[in-house]
Amino acid sequence: MIDAAVSRRAQELAGRGVAFVTATVVRAQRPTSAHAGNVALVLGDGTIEGFVGGACAEHSVRAYSLQTIETGEAMLLRILPFEGEGPGDAAGTGHEVAKEEGAVTVQNPCLSGGSIEVFLEPVLPAPRVLVVGDTPIAAAVRQLGAQLGLDIVEVADGVPEPAAGDLALVVASHGRDELHMLRRGLEVGVPYVGLVASRARGDGVIGELRGDGVSDRLLALIDVPAGIDIGARTPAEVAVSILAKVVATRRQERAGGPEDAAAPVAASTSTAPAIAIDPICGMTVAAVPGTASLEHAGETVYFCCEGCKAKFEAQHTHARSTS
Repeated sequence: MIDAAVSRRAQELAGRGVAFVTATVVRAQRPTSAHAGNVALVLGDGTIEGFVGGACAEHSVRAYSLQTIETGEAMLLRILPFEGEGPGDAAGTGHEVAKEEGAVTVQNPCLSGGSIEVFLEPVLPAPRVLVVGDTPIAAAVRQLGAQLGLDIVEVADGVPEPAAGDLALVVASHGRDELHMLRRGLEVGVPYVGLVASRARGDGVIGELRGDGVSDRLLALIDVPAGIDIGARTPAEVAVSILAKVVATRRQERAGGPEDAAAPVAASTSTAPAIAIDPICGMTVAAVPGTASLEHAGETVYFCCEGCKAKFEAQHTHARSTS
């Protein structure tokens, strides 16, 4: 059963729209320090709140939790004791990883024995979709979109404006606030920008934006007429066609789909820390504050512990002294 304090913290984070992972130990084999039922929360900056094992186990939990935040998919993480000759063995495979659907198996060189299995479940904020307009189609998009797990936000008098991190902008206002909202959505890199308009009127709107200095590359991102062509006639049918495009964009963004001419040109807004490999033991670690590291040859090198860091320093000090 999840600890009451952890449960309250999880509710607080979810209420604030903060992405995190619930890491639950589902199986533990002695002599690991973790026990089945131990729970921790892993935030997007790599912070771990709670207990799921010692420092080395935490490195694996942290690294793969950050991956689940990126993919949005739960994962079973199996952490096994290292089976080679020891950290930094001749094969350079100090941290073996076997992957299968929904699970990853890690050989952890720091474990003194035993194994643990940790279920990593991401809790992600609903992606925001801005809907501009007081029209039947806009109302239908708002109503149906809420049932798809989207954070549907009605825009009134240009507020709120599109922001980095929004999933979609749907403009169905028949002229009101169109130009400003479309320009802003394109500038901040909203992945899906749809304009509810006929092809002829859409061409006119695009022409006005071009005249205001918006580049053709950005203008090519506007989906007009918005939605998939399903022969929609009613407002609800049009909303379905638009939301199908929004859902497809959401899944492609989460899966890291291939870029094409209609892909957003803005830089990624992801704040997930990078993943690094400890050059001594081969362990996967997250490049976050607090992870042992040093500067070498103009790059930051990360380690699972201060021991590996010291070995690396000793090796390169010896190499310099003998060269």
